[in-house]
Amino acid sequence: MTFSPQAARPPAAPQTLGFLLLDNFTLISLASAIEPLRMANQLAGRELYRWYTLSLDGGPVRASDGLQVTPDAATATPLALDMVIVCGGVGPNRSVQREHVHWLQSQARQSRRLGSVCTGSWALARAGLLDGYETSIHWECLAAMQEAFPRVALTTRLFSIDRDRATASGGTAPLDMMLNLIGRDHGRELSAGISEMFIYDRVRNEQDQQRVPLKHVLGTTQPKLLEIVALMEANLEEPIGLDELAHYVDVSRRQLERLFQKYLHCSPSRYYLKLRLTRARQLLKQTPMSIIEVASACGFVSTPHFSKCYREYFGMPPRDERLGISRPGQRVEVAVIHPVSQTDASPELVSSAVVALAQARGEPTYASVPL
Repeated sequence: MTFSPQAARPPAAPQTLGFLLLDNFTLISLASAIEPLRMANQLAGRELYRWYTLSLDGGPVRASDGLQVTPDAATATPLALDMVIVCGGVGPNRSVQREHVHWLQSQARQSRRLGSVCTGSWALARAGLLDGYETSIHWECLAAMQEAFPRVALTTRLFSIDRDRATASGGTAPLDMMLNLIGRDHGRELSAGISEMFIYDRVRNEQDQQRVPLKHVLGTTQPKLLEIVALMEANLEEPIGLDELAHYVDVSRRQLERLFQKYLHCSPSRYYLKLRLTRARQLLKQTPMSIIEVASACGFVSTPHFSKCYREYFGMPPRDERLGISRPGQRVEVAVIHPVSQTDASPELVSSAVVALAQARGEPTYASVPL
């Protein structure tokens, strides 16, 4: 929607985010979360977001790759933050200290919105701030976190936005989370512009899942089940019958079904169908293959049968998936990053956003997305 200059509202105050760095945090997750904010400011031609990096004492924090990052401030610095994002990495159970927990609890009491990237969810969970919230964390920590914090609603999604919590798994998943949040705050045109600047072909949404290796979930205690699943994954185009699968790994059909029910909580045929439909979804989103070709590549004998199974599993037909039409009931109204404070941050501390925006004024893309 376009507004005339007379009707335009004055720009809102920039939203302020604090990134709490834990020891051994992953640098790629921090960068994936901050860079979209920088580019949002550049393309908008004004400061939509500002950010500060924090540690307990304001001293340098070592990332998992050995590089040291000197934060902007200590947690005791009086900053008017709208949101706090915990940046975790290797060994979160060792990195989270009592002081982290107390500070995060104090931020929650001030109604700050909270988030995390990579394994930062561990700190929020230890502070009791994720009980009952849908939460994403890197797949390596899923089992340990479920054991340590049973009241947290863990998911294998790349990222989760649940009310005033936003959590992302590792790697580039924080980039997708931030692009979704920016799109909600300032429109899809800005989010798409950022994606183009980063040469990022497809912005993933909350429905996209981490690919969690089954051997990580089961460990080495069920070699027969791992072998069966490996056979399924290798034969998606021409599915193998359950009797034949059982024969390959030298178990009975009844034993096969018992293994799936006990460890994967579904029947073997249901699990096999899930693998084929997940593969189909990847092909629909990432390739120009026709729906007929996708159906054939994933072992469906007819397109109508494929469409029926796809709709039942994902809640939309393959054609709508290809066109990018939202699912019915998909939550799009909740924005995690939202200004809640009215005062500026401490005047002695200058956000990196100000410096980055000043440097971007000479870029051809500066202010290229009008808001």
